[in-house]
Amino acid sequence: MAIRSLLGAFRKRSLVTGVVPCPRSLSTLILAEHERGAVKASSLSVVEAAKCLGEDNSISLLLAGSGPSLQEAAAHAASCHPSISQVLLAESDKLAYPLAEAWAKLVHVVQQKGSYSHIIAASGSFGKNILPRAAALLDVSPITDVTEISGSNLFVRPIYAGNALSTVRYTGSDPCLLTIRSTSFPLGPTSAPSVCNAASVDKVDLSTLSEDDAIGKSKYISLSSQETDRPDLGNARIVVTGGRALKSAENFRLLEKLAEKLGAAVGATRAAVDAGFVPNELQVGQTGKIVAPELYMAFGVSGAIQHIAGMRDSKVIVAVNKDADAPIFQVADYGLVGDLFEIIPELLEKLPEKK
Repeated sequence: MAIRSLLGAFRKRSLVTGVVPCPRSLSTLILAEHERGAVKASSLSVVEAAKCLGEDNSISLLLAGSGPSLQEAAAHAASCHPSISQVLLAESDKLAYPLAEAWAKLVHVVQQKGSYSHIIAASGSFGKNILPRAAALLDVSPITDVTEISGSNLFVRPIYAGNALSTVRYTGSDPCLLTIRSTSFPLGPTSAPSVCNAASVDKVDLSTLSEDDAIGKSKYISLSSQETDRPDLGNARIVVTGGRALKSAENFRLLEKLAEKLGAAVGATRAAVDAGFVPNELQVGQTGKIVAPELYMAFGVSGAIQHIAGMRDSKVIVAVNKDADAPIFQVADYGLVGDLFEIIPELLEKLPEKK
């Protein structure tokens, strides 16, 4: 009996002392976009988001492409943000364009070597194209459109077109794949690039990349975009948006003139895009771009729930509409009931020219 009691006590002690919590080491891989030799602002917002995962988080930035602009982007990435500890460079003609097949394989190769705890991309067309395929290769479930990070495995994301917020706890295996809304993680005050504190730039071994049969089954055709000197819609301080009430592409030029005077970007509702007034790259909303400028001006926008989901985080919202009962006035800070074809010309007349 005494021996049985002694063995029982030993078993209990073994159970208690045998469980030693093992802290999860944090290391984050950021899938970055670059253009004209510089890392895009949306990718730098991902760096800000990665900082929220926890202290002692080692952040690596993955850049891919080919040509001199990639080398310039790598140099910029190494010194543009103090939280970036490493820049990974994947140089290949197969990665010249952001095709999901090649990029997903690249992410898989880099993850096998780096064993990152998190992989993050901005929630734009780039991230939404690549991350689902990469998640399938890694056999994990991604969490999309994250607007708040409360820890290494606790995230907040909007649901029901932004009318509710869902808190999600990730319990799967590493890596945890995320897309984040860059407008929810604004960049802090920027300092001058520091060469002395620059991150290391290391090349990725791409010898296994060509072995994937999926690469080459899709090809880049062309990019159709509007050449303009106006700010990028996703990062502009001021956004001027038009709806179907503008009636034609010619009338959208009124908005473009107003945007030029304000130094603003031009946006549009899905109805205006579907009507062919403007290209779809200007669409703001749940299925378009998510914006959060300091000033958002909506002309002839009724305020459909899908559109509001893409601009409700704007600091100040100004709405102009003939219909006093338009839903846009429920979220607007300032509303004006009137004819936009009278109000826009009056604004153009009274606003000074942009210096």
